[in-house]
Amino acid sequence: MSVAEDVQIKVLTAGEVEDLVGWAALEGWNPGHGDAAAFRSADPEGFIGCFVDGRLAAGISAVRYRDGFGFIGLYICHPDFRGRGLGRRVWEAGMAHLADRVIGLDGVVEQQANYGCMGFAPAYDTVRWSIERMPALPASFARCEAITEGDTGEILALDRAFFPAPREDFLTDWLKPPRRAFLCRRQGVVAGYAVMRPCLNGYKIGPLFAMDGRTAEDLLKICLANLKGEEVHLDVPEYQEGFRYLLGRLGFRQGFQTSRMYRDEPPSVQKTGVYAITTLELG
Repeated sequence: MSVAEDVQIKVLTAGEVEDLVGWAALEGWNPGHGDAAAFRSADPEGFIGCFVDGRLAAGISAVRYRDGFGFIGLYICHPDFRGRGLGRRVWEAGMAHLADRVIGLDGVVEQQANYGCMGFAPAYDTVRWSIERMPALPASFARCEAITEGDTGEILALDRAFFPAPREDFLTDWLKPPRRAFLCRRQGVVAGYAVMRPCLNGYKIGPLFAMDGRTAEDLLKICLANLKGEEVHLDVPEYQEGFRYLLGRLGFRQGFQTSRMYRDEPPSVQKTGVYAITTLELG
């Protein structure tokens, strides 16, 4: 690194978060339309960049949730700046922002040993399940319905069973267009919900949280019935054996694998109700 270079670490603006998500697209991560604004709503101070002579060289999301939880994602160094230690600098800035929180991340296989050296331990594996073109499914599922603004409070309450911390600001945005969301009721009570997110290639479904397998299947099928002909992806915890079997029967195929890893003790959630995680970027 030249001594003449001006290197700065600072919080990213909304436009710079858009740029970082654009890098994720170039890396083949297939981000969603409108991701940057929704991500940033979770913690506007949690998107940090390393700038060299005013140019963004590396970035990271280090989102602070309440209840002492944080999540690392979007950790990317631009190809023009790799091998110069700039990624490490933005990593350290992100970790400083999260301070003494319990921290989660989704690590690709190639990086899990490195994260282990930094104090992260694996909790479970997650597998990307994909189908190139969704065949037609029946469109009517009596127990499922589109989420409206009036349902937000119930969704926020349900989400707390399956995610380590409250995330009202993020979820309020995540339930809005261009994403579409469905809920399922049992005896008048919300028992699960799912969000469909348009991406550069097809759609991702996440989260898909449900109190039981039947509800999860209903939610999956109402989403898929609305995605005829589309490419569809879900990031599914490896422990969801029945749900994975269902995906296989529907024609989905397994893709790449990540590991949900935590620094310090894993947070307490109802893991059995997590059928597809929200995002690899924010947990």
